[in-house]
Amino acid sequence: MDKTGSTSLLARTKKFLRKYDIRARKGLAQHFLVDDAVLDKILETADLSRDDTVIEVGPGLGFMTAELARRAGWVIAIELDNRLASILQETLPYENIIVLNEDVLGTDPARLLKGSAPHFPPQLSSYKVVANLPYYITSPVLRHFLEAKVKPEVMVVMVQREVAEVICAKAGQRSLLSIAVQFYGRPSIVAEIPAASFYPPPEVDSAVVRIDVYKKPPVPVTDTEGFFRLVRAGFSAARKQVANSLAQGLGLPKAEVQELLQKSGIDPSRRAETFTLEEWAALFREYSLVAK
Repeated sequence: MDKTGSTSLLARTKKFLRKYDIRARKGLAQHFLVDDAVLDKILETADLSRDDTVIEVGPGLGFMTAELARRAGWVIAIELDNRLASILQETLPYENIIVLNEDVLGTDPARLLKGSAPHFPPQLSSYKVVANLPYYITSPVLRHFLEAKVKPEVMVVMVQREVAEVICAKAGQRSLLSIAVQFYGRPSIVAEIPAASFYPPPEVDSAVVRIDVYKKPPVPVTDTEGFFRLVRAGFSAARKQVANSLAQGLGLPKAEVQELLQKSGIDPSRRAETFTLEEWAALFREYSLVAK
């Protein structure tokens, strides 16, 4: 028995699927969480109170949505699957839950906070994100919220374990995704989750990642879009010396790139994955002077 007095999450999931004749959709990478301990860990990590608004991405069968609603002030559940969204609107009898049948990548968090239903409080200005993300949209969803005009305070996301390790990577193993997340927040792996915690089980293990979003980036950058153009160029040729990658990605002579790196105090023979955020910011300052 679980804490609600009902059977295990796995048993409840199978019963729900039978009742509504639901099949997990491979095209949407649907894998339903069936481990009560993992659900508890996610809820604990989100650290919710009645003052919190939660945007949940991919509520699935709504079991976590209900638990979120018991702890938070408001829950906005965004579900892409038309049928699941319709079922959730009937099976979640909580006045503080709003189910939206939308593509999360097409939503604007600021709009959601300013009125998703007639009874929705208009004064909300902050929120947390909780999500069991399909692997194929992990990076786009993270960027969508971290780059939004109104950013979340915290993100608690379930992602593929290898992706979690990339997100949290230190200098020496960083990638474009590492920089894109760590520019906006401090990520940490909270728990590693075996594939058996899902039904049907995916082919890989997962991890719960918490991202504490900064009020402002930890490095001063005057043009965020230009900064990430530079970073993308640096990672455009995997495993190459960064001088070669930048020359190729920016369309600049290698000698000019080497000079920019030297002015930034960076050895041109290094690779992009070894750079710190501070080094990328220093390089961008020098690049901005010649790009004008």
